[in-house]
Amino acid sequence: MDMAQGANAPVSGDRATVRFSWTAGPDVEADASAYLLTATGKVRGDQDMIFYNQPVGADGAIRFSGDRAGRFDVELGKVPDTIEKIVFCATVHEANARGQTLANLREARVAVNDELRFAPALARAREAAMVFGELYRRQGQWKFRAVGQGFNGGLAPLARSFGIDVAETETAAPAPAAPPPPPPPPTPVRLTKITLEKNSPTISLEKKGSSFGEIGINLNWSRARGWMSGRPVDLDLGCLFELADGRKGVVQARGEVFGAFDYPPFIELSGDDRTGDVAEGETLRINGAHWGDLKRVCIFANIYDGVPNWEKTDGVVLVAMPDQPPIEVRLDEGRNDKRLCGIVMLENIGGGLKASRLVNYVRDQEQLDQAYGWGLRWRAGTKD
Repeated sequence: MDMAQGANAPVSGDRATVRFSWTAGPDVEADASAYLLTATGKVRGDQDMIFYNQPVGADGAIRFSGDRAGRFDVELGKVPDTIEKIVFCATVHEANARGQTLANLREARVAVNDELRFAPALARAREAAMVFGELYRRQGQWKFRAVGQGFNGGLAPLARSFGIDVAETETAAPAPAAPPPPPPPPTPVRLTKITLEKNSPTISLEKKGSSFGEIGINLNWSRARGWMSGRPVDLDLGCLFELADGRKGVVQARGEVFGAFDYPPFIELSGDDRTGDVAEGETLRINGAHWGDLKRVCIFANIYDGVPNWEKTDGVVLVAMPDQPPIEVRLDEGRNDKRLCGIVMLENIGGGLKASRLVNYVRDQEQLDQAYGWGLRWRAGTKD
């Protein structure tokens, strides 16, 4: 059902999938976010902002997955009673610096369970942020309201309006010195993220403690856009690895080579999402405590089944680790005659982590191996 601004409708079932979609030019980047609000219209704390840098909230009741625009999976029955409303917003990234507004987004809309749909009027929008819609309780029933309310400013001012403590810089202000010293203030939410693009393809990170902690590489993609030839595309995440001692190998679902987290290769594949329906997508976990045992890791995605069509999969890979901004690489440059895309190279450079965008479309794993000099022996494999 297509909804007009201000209209509301009940949400059936005990789960809601709130999915954003839009089309943006190559120099326009927008993000989705959600806020869990109490009767005061404010969050309980910074944990109630759900977005690319904090993808899970309310003890797992709401989860964000970063396909091209954004998807929120909400278990309505698990939302705390103190939460009366969940608002879903879109913001243009670095809008002021780039002189952009929401008018730069085309065909923007939000949909709930693919049943309720709302397309706000953005053609003449002057704002860089907007509340697209909200889930709210009414006499024990969850409903969805089409809002379409613009907000001046970008993500940081929007988040502050809901009571989020947003960090201005990467370094938090020191606590005032006083005897006895007060407890440290809570760490503000950091909105920084890094998108590796053609004109800025690399980033180097240094450890902020004894190790990088757990490094998570998440692949998320859109089943709705990836449905072709009457069946879903099976998009797999994997990697080539080289250890510091020279040992090399692959971690992937094909051949059921899932790796290991606590012993070599210190890389483990968790999940095999064959349809794009899993909120968390597929994830590679790298044990950052053993980063010194790794030399390099080449992350790739492979279309195992279905017709190759990279643009329509809306694939996005997010590399995240504690105390570091997430690194995002989007698979939006289709080579539809190729089944495999080398996405990002992670290299150990003097104990630091260098991430380099590849987005290199090749025939298969063997050709990717040849492109980056791994030298493995390959044979045909399948997965059950």
